[in-house]
Amino acid sequence: MKFQLNRRDFLATAAAGAAGTGLLAADRLEAAEFKTKMYRALKGLPSEQTFKAWKAAGFEGMDTSGTPGWQISPADAAKARKLAEKYGIKIHGVVRGWTNVNSPDKGAVARDIDSIETALKAAEGYGADTILLVPCRIGGMPIPKAWEFDIKFDEKTGHLKQVVAGDNSPYEKYIEAHDTSTDATRDALTKLIPVAEKTGVVIAIENVWNNLWVKPNVFKNLITSFGSPWVQAYFDIGNHVKYAPPEEWIRTLGNLTIKCDVKDFKLNSDGRGGRFADIRDGSVDWPLVRRKLDKIGRKELWMTIEGSGGLSLDERSKRLDLIIAGK
Repeated sequence: MKFQLNRRDFLATAAAGAAGTGLLAADRLEAAEFKTKMYRALKGLPSEQTFKAWKAAGFEGMDTSGTPGWQISPADAAKARKLAEKYGIKIHGVVRGWTNVNSPDKGAVARDIDSIETALKAAEGYGADTILLVPCRIGGMPIPKAWEFDIKFDEKTGHLKQVVAGDNSPYEKYIEAHDTSTDATRDALTKLIPVAEKTGVVIAIENVWNNLWVKPNVFKNLITSFGSPWVQAYFDIGNHVKYAPPEEWIRTLGNLTIKCDVKDFKLNSDGRGGRFADIRDGSVDWPLVRRKLDKIGRKELWMTIEGSGGLSLDERSKRLDLIIAGK
């Protein structure tokens, strides 16, 4: 189910949000020059107090994150949906988060696949159209630094041919683990695509610092390998800065990006490594990101703030308004 506002409702929401943030309604409406309509959301759990506060600050949606967000029954999720709708909030997604479908323990893999199915059914109850999934992670072996990656891979299998220029022998275990994880992710999600189709909920993959698919073309190859509209990409704008500029990810993924997490990252002065920062305080070129997202072919796009918890609700709303306005 898509979340849509007619012009009258949108103008009313804009005016209310502007009053709460000190931002002029005209500033919020400058986003009308863009083709892609963006909606404002946060991560959290359903409650009357939360919905009331978020609505007052100008937010329109929630991506459920935490316990018991994805673990509840469809019936209980439907109750949360009704509560959200009371305040004009859309529960647009469910964060399933980390799983380990690459585990050597077949029983553990089966349990994780079952948990993803549970999340899909909960999402249907919420009226959400995506679950955010990090299928697996790897580590515990030598891995190139973010700025050292120079990946070549087989486009048919997704298997890595190299991860750095020159000698790759130090990274043989990493390459093996990466290939195993790619295969395992394909196997697990292929089993879940029928459930996604039945529930009407997209499995949106995020590769959040799990040492997998760290370059845009590699991640795109994974998503397209399913050949299904029920597997797409959830792009976290700040998580990927240390590997490649956000605009490169956006251009490469194109309309495979179904939703975005809004996060910032401040690179070190040498461009190598850094730290997370409040949105608009980091290295992300937000006006450029806004323009690039407008070209991927999405009519609508949820923009969900993750992090920046030290800022007030009103301040987060104001900064997200500026991003959506292309400022």
